[in-house]
Amino acid sequence: MVRLNLLLIAILLPFICDAQSFFNLRRHRNLTVFAGSGTAAYFGELSNPGKLNKPRYSFVAGSEFFFLPRFSLRAEAIWFRIAGDDAIANDDRKLRNLSFFANNKEFNAVATVNLVPLPSRFDLRSYFNVYGFAGMGLLVMNPKTKYDGKTYALQPIQTEGVAYSRFQPAFPVGFGIRFTYKMAASIVAEGGYRFLRTDYLDDVSGIPDPDRPTKGKFPDPATLSSDIARTLSDRSNGQAVVRGNPTFNDGYFLFNIKLEYYLEHAFDPFHKDRLKTIRAIDKAPRRK
Repeated sequence: MVRLNLLLIAILLPFICDAQSFFNLRRHRNLTVFAGSGTAAYFGELSNPGKLNKPRYSFVAGSEFFFLPRFSLRAEAIWFRIAGDDAIANDDRKLRNLSFFANNKEFNAVATVNLVPLPSRFDLRSYFNVYGFAGMGLLVMNPKTKYDGKTYALQPIQTEGVAYSRFQPAFPVGFGIRFTYKMAASIVAEGGYRFLRTDYLDDVSGIPDPDRPTKGKFPDPATLSSDIARTLSDRSNGQAVVRGNPTFNDGYFLFNIKLEYYLEHAFDPFHKDRLKTIRAIDKAPRRK
Protein backbone atom coordinates (compact mmCIF):
# COMPACT_ATOMS: atom_id res chain seq x y z
CA MET A 1 0.00 0.00 0.00
CA VAL A 2 2.81 2.43 0.88
CA ARG A 3 4.54 1.71 -2.41
CA LEU A 4 1.27 2.26 -4.29
CA ASN A 5 0.73 5.62 -2.60
CA LEU A 6 4.27 6.69 -3.42
CA LEU A 7 3.75 5.67 -7.02
CA LEU A 8 0.52 7.68 -7.26
CA ILE A 9 2.24 10.73 -5.74
CA ALA A 10 5.09 10.39 -8.23
CA ILE A 11 2.63 10.22 -11.13
CA LEU A 12 0.40 13.07 -9.96
CA LEU A 13 3.09 15.44 -8.71
CA PRO A 14 3.95 16.93 -12.13
CA PHE A 15 0.26 17.62 -12.78
CA ILE A 16 -0.18 19.18 -9.33
CA CYS A 17 2.83 21.41 -9.88
CA ASP A 18 1.60 22.35 -13.33
CA ALA A 19 -1.83 23.25 -11.98
CA GLN A 20 -0.27 25.28 -9.21
CA SER A 21 1.91 27.05 -11.75
CA PHE A 22 -1.13 27.83 -13.90
CA PHE A 23 -2.98 29.16 -10.84
CA ASN A 24 -0.01 31.37 -10.00
CA LEU A 25 -0.09 32.77 -13.51
CA ARG A 26 -3.64 33.92 -12.88
CA ARG A 27 -3.00 35.45 -9.47
CA HIS A 28 -2.43 39.17 -9.11
CA ARG A 29 0.95 40.32 -7.86
CA ASN A 30 1.48 43.96 -6.97
CA LEU A 31 4.44 43.83 -4.60
CA THR A 32 7.96 43.89 -6.03
CA VAL A 33 11.49 43.77 -4.69
CA PHE A 34 14.41 45.08 -6.72
CA ALA A 35 18.12 45.75 -6.77
CA GLY A 36 20.47 47.42 -9.20
CA SER A 37 23.38 49.73 -9.82
CA GLY A 38 24.27 52.77 -11.88
CA THR A 39 25.94 56.15 -11.76
CA ALA A 40 25.86 59.26 -9.56
CA ALA A 41 26.64 62.80 -10.71
CA TYR A 42 27.11 65.80 -8.43
CA PHE A 43 26.20 69.46 -9.08
CA GLY A 44 27.76 72.15 -6.91
CA GLU A 45 30.70 74.52 -6.46
CA LEU A 46 33.26 71.87 -7.47
CA SER A 47 31.58 70.92 -10.77
CA ASN A 48 31.66 72.80 -14.06
CA PRO A 49 28.47 74.86 -14.49
CA GLY A 50 26.11 73.54 -17.15
CA LYS A 51 28.09 70.33 -17.66
CA LEU A 52 27.80 66.81 -16.33
CA ASN A 53 30.58 66.17 -13.85
CA LYS A 54 32.38 62.83 -14.16
CA PRO A 55 29.84 60.26 -12.87
CA ARG A 56 30.73 57.87 -10.08
CA TYR A 57 28.79 54.76 -9.08
CA SER A 58 25.68 53.86 -7.08
CA PHE A 59 23.88 50.78 -5.75
CA VAL A 60 20.17 50.55 -4.93
CA ALA A 61 17.74 48.06 -3.34
CA GLY A 62 14.11 48.41 -2.32
CA SER A 63 10.48 47.40 -2.66
CA GLU A 64 7.43 48.79 -4.47
CA PHE A 65 3.71 48.29 -3.81
CA PHE A 66 1.01 49.02 -6.42
CA PHE A 67 -1.99 50.09 -4.36
CA LEU A 68 -3.89 51.16 -7.52
CA PRO A 69 -3.40 50.08 -11.15
CA ARG A 70 -1.50 53.27 -12.08
CA PHE A 71 -0.11 54.29 -8.69
CA SER A 72 2.46 52.79 -6.38
CA LEU A 73 4.50 53.57 -3.28
CA ARG A 74 8.19 52.72 -3.17
CA ALA A 75 10.93 52.63 -0.55
CA GLU A 76 14.64 52.52 -1.42
CA ALA A 77 18.07 52.42 0.16
CA ILE A 78 20.87 53.81 -2.01
CA TRP A 79 24.63 53.96 -1.58
CA PHE A 80 26.48 56.29 -3.95
CA ARG A 81 29.80 58.01 -4.43
CA ILE A 82 30.32 61.57 -5.71
CA ALA A 83 33.38 63.78 -6.13
CA GLY A 84 34.54 67.17 -7.38
CA ASP A 85 37.92 68.73 -8.06
CA ASP A 86 39.07 72.22 -9.06
CA ALA A 87 41.87 70.58 -11.02
CA ILE A 88 39.37 69.89 -13.83
CA ALA A 89 37.64 73.29 -13.63
CA ASN A 90 37.14 75.08 -16.95
CA ASP A 91 37.81 78.57 -15.55
CA ASP A 92 39.87 80.39 -12.91
CA ARG A 93 38.41 78.15 -10.18
CA LYS A 94 41.56 76.08 -10.67
CA LEU A 95 43.34 78.67 -8.52
CA ARG A 96 41.00 77.81 -5.63
CA ASN A 97 42.50 74.29 -5.56
CA LEU A 98 39.70 72.63 -3.56
CA SER A 99 38.50 69.04 -3.92
CA PHE A 100 36.21 66.56 -2.18
CA PHE A 101 34.77 63.06 -2.41
CA ALA A 102 31.99 61.37 -0.48
CA ASN A 103 30.41 57.98 0.03
CA ASN A 104 26.81 58.85 0.82
CA LYS A 105 23.59 57.04 1.65
CA GLU A 106 20.02 57.89 0.76
CA PHE A 107 16.80 56.43 2.16
CA ASN A 108 13.68 57.55 0.34
CA ALA A 109 9.95 56.99 -0.04
CA VAL A 110 8.33 58.08 -3.31
CA ALA A 111 5.01 57.83 -5.12
CA THR A 112 4.96 56.79 -8.77
CA VAL A 113 2.46 57.33 -11.59
CA ASN A 114 2.51 54.83 -14.46
CA LEU A 115 1.45 55.53 -18.03
CA VAL A 116 -0.03 52.04 -18.48
CA PRO A 117 -2.04 50.60 -15.54
CA LEU A 118 -1.11 47.28 -13.98
CA PRO A 119 -3.80 44.72 -15.00
CA SER A 120 -5.55 42.42 -12.55
CA ARG A 121 -3.33 39.62 -13.88
CA PHE A 122 0.27 40.70 -13.53
CA ASP A 123 1.43 38.33 -16.29
CA LEU A 124 -0.62 40.38 -18.78
CA ARG A 125 1.14 43.64 -17.91
CA SER A 126 2.44 45.83 -20.72
CA TYR A 127 5.82 44.91 -22.18
CA PHE A 128 6.82 48.59 -22.04
CA ASN A 129 5.80 51.23 -19.51
CA VAL A 130 6.84 54.76 -18.53
CA TYR A 131 6.45 56.28 -15.08
CA GLY A 132 7.25 59.41 -13.14
CA PHE A 133 8.05 59.67 -9.44
CA ALA A 134 8.44 62.22 -6.67
CA GLY A 135 8.88 62.00 -2.93
CA MET A 136 11.26 62.72 -0.10
CA GLY A 137 14.14 61.05 1.64
CA LEU A 138 17.00 61.28 4.08
CA LEU A 139 20.52 61.92 2.82
CA VAL A 140 23.45 60.85 5.00
CA MET A 141 26.45 62.72 3.60
CA ASN A 142 30.10 62.74 4.58
CA PRO A 143 32.32 65.02 2.45
CA LYS A 144 36.04 64.30 2.70
CA THR A 145 39.25 65.51 1.13
CA LYS A 146 42.88 64.44 0.88
CA TYR A 147 45.76 66.64 1.97
CA ASP A 148 49.44 65.68 2.33
CA GLY A 149 48.58 62.00 1.95
CA LYS A 150 45.91 62.03 4.67
CA THR A 151 42.13 61.87 4.39
CA TYR A 152 40.04 64.35 6.38
CA ALA A 153 36.30 64.32 7.08
CA LEU A 154 35.35 67.95 6.43
CA GLN A 155 32.07 68.35 8.32
CA PRO A 156 33.56 68.26 11.87
CA ILE A 157 36.47 70.54 10.86
CA GLN A 158 34.12 73.38 9.81
CA THR A 159 36.26 74.88 7.06
CA GLU A 160 33.91 77.88 6.82
CA GLY A 161 33.16 78.13 10.52
CA VAL A 162 29.66 76.82 9.84
CA ALA A 163 28.18 73.89 11.77
CA TYR A 164 25.98 71.89 9.37
CA SER A 165 24.44 68.46 9.76
CA ARG A 166 25.45 65.33 7.87
CA PHE A 167 21.75 64.37 7.81
CA GLN A 168 19.79 66.34 5.24
CA PRO A 169 16.34 66.08 3.62
CA ALA A 170 16.38 65.13 -0.06
CA PHE A 171 13.57 65.44 -2.61
CA PRO A 172 13.84 62.93 -5.48
CA VAL A 173 12.07 63.68 -8.79
CA GLY A 174 12.44 61.75 -12.02
CA PHE A 175 11.26 59.30 -14.68
CA GLY A 176 11.76 55.65 -15.47
CA ILE A 177 11.13 53.01 -18.13
CA ARG A 178 10.05 49.47 -17.30
CA PHE A 179 10.52 46.48 -19.64
CA THR A 180 8.94 43.08 -18.99
CA TYR A 181 11.80 40.59 -18.88
CA LYS A 182 10.28 37.36 -17.56
CA MET A 183 6.83 36.36 -16.37
CA ALA A 184 7.56 37.66 -12.85
CA ALA A 185 10.49 39.98 -13.57
CA SER A 186 11.10 43.34 -15.20
CA ILE A 187 14.12 45.48 -16.06
CA VAL A 188 13.90 49.14 -15.07
CA ALA A 189 16.00 52.10 -16.23
CA GLU A 190 15.51 55.18 -14.06
CA GLY A 191 16.98 58.64 -13.67
CA GLY A 192 16.19 61.18 -10.98
CA TYR A 193 17.51 64.47 -9.62
CA ARG A 194 17.74 65.14 -5.89
CA PHE A 195 16.91 68.64 -4.69
CA LEU A 196 18.61 69.55 -1.40
CA ARG A 197 18.19 72.25 1.21
CA THR A 198 21.92 72.52 1.86
CA ASP A 199 24.88 73.99 -0.01
CA TYR A 200 27.36 71.85 1.90
CA LEU A 201 27.16 68.56 -0.01
CA ASP A 202 30.74 69.37 -1.07
CA ASP A 203 31.61 71.35 2.11
CA VAL A 204 31.90 74.51 -0.05
CA SER A 205 29.43 77.39 0.02
CA GLY A 206 31.16 80.69 0.81
CA ILE A 207 30.55 83.50 3.26
CA PRO A 208 27.79 85.76 1.84
CA ASP A 209 28.97 89.08 0.43
CA PRO A 210 26.19 91.73 0.31
CA ASP A 211 27.91 93.49 -2.58
CA ARG A 212 28.30 90.28 -4.63
CA PRO A 213 25.63 87.75 -3.56
CA THR A 214 26.83 84.99 -5.91
CA LYS A 215 30.49 85.39 -4.92
CA GLY A 216 30.88 83.83 -1.50
CA LYS A 217 34.04 84.91 0.32
CA PHE A 218 36.59 82.85 2.22
CA PRO A 219 36.07 82.99 5.98
CA ASP A 220 38.30 85.06 8.21
CA PRO A 221 41.04 82.60 9.30
CA ALA A 222 40.88 84.01 12.84
CA THR A 223 37.30 82.73 13.18
CA LEU A 224 38.22 79.12 12.40
CA SER A 225 38.76 76.68 15.22
CA SER A 226 42.00 74.92 14.22
CA ASP A 227 45.07 75.04 12.03
CA ILE A 228 43.79 72.23 9.83
CA ALA A 229 40.51 74.12 9.32
CA ARG A 230 42.47 77.18 8.16
CA THR A 231 44.65 75.06 5.88
CA LEU A 232 41.76 73.20 4.21
CA SER A 233 39.57 76.30 3.99
CA ASP A 234 41.92 78.18 1.65
CA ARG A 235 44.32 76.06 -0.42
CA SER A 236 44.89 78.76 -3.05
CA ASN A 237 47.85 80.46 -1.37
CA GLY A 238 45.92 83.70 -1.50
CA GLN A 239 45.34 83.56 -5.28
CA ALA A 240 41.57 83.00 -5.16
CA VAL A 241 39.05 85.47 -3.78
CA VAL A 242 35.82 83.52 -4.31
CA ARG A 243 35.17 80.33 -2.34
CA GLY A 244 31.63 79.47 -3.50
CA ASN A 245 28.12 80.58 -4.40
CA PRO A 246 25.85 80.61 -1.32
CA THR A 247 22.74 81.56 -3.34
CA PHE A 248 22.23 78.07 -4.81
CA ASN A 249 22.00 74.72 -3.04
CA ASP A 250 23.84 71.62 -4.23
CA GLY A 251 22.20 68.57 -5.78
CA TYR A 252 22.92 65.23 -7.41
CA PHE A 253 21.54 62.99 -10.13
CA LEU A 254 21.23 59.19 -9.97
CA PHE A 255 20.78 56.85 -12.91
CA ASN A 256 20.22 53.17 -12.13
CA ILE A 257 19.40 49.94 -13.95
CA LYS A 258 17.32 47.66 -11.72
CA LEU A 259 15.98 44.12 -11.87
CA GLU A 260 12.64 43.77 -10.11
CA TYR A 261 10.70 40.65 -9.16
CA TYR A 262 6.95 40.39 -8.49
CA LEU A 263 6.26 38.58 -5.22
CA GLU A 264 3.28 36.45 -4.27
CA HIS A 265 1.56 37.97 -1.22
CA ALA A 266 -1.76 38.43 0.52
CA PHE A 267 -2.35 42.15 -0.12
CA ASP A 268 -4.60 42.33 -3.16
CA PRO A 269 -6.79 45.42 -3.62
CA PHE A 270 -7.86 44.00 -7.01
CA HIS A 271 -9.30 40.86 -5.44
CA LYS A 272 -12.83 41.33 -6.81
CA ASP A 273 -11.64 42.32 -10.27
CA ARG A 274 -9.27 39.38 -10.35
CA LEU A 275 -12.03 36.96 -9.43
CA LYS A 276 -14.27 38.38 -12.15
CA THR A 277 -11.50 37.98 -14.70
CA ILE A 278 -10.78 34.41 -13.66
CA ARG A 279 -14.48 33.50 -13.70
CA ALA A 280 -14.86 35.02 -17.15
CA ILE A 281 -11.96 32.91 -18.37
CA ASP A 282 -13.44 29.81 -16.75
CA LYS A 283 -16.84 30.42 -18.43
CA ALA A 284 -15.40 31.18 -21.83
CA PRO A 285 -16.13 28.47 -24.45
CA ARG A 286 -13.22 26.17 -25.06
CA ARG A 287 -12.20 24.70 -28.36
CA LYS A 288 -12.89 21.05 -28.76
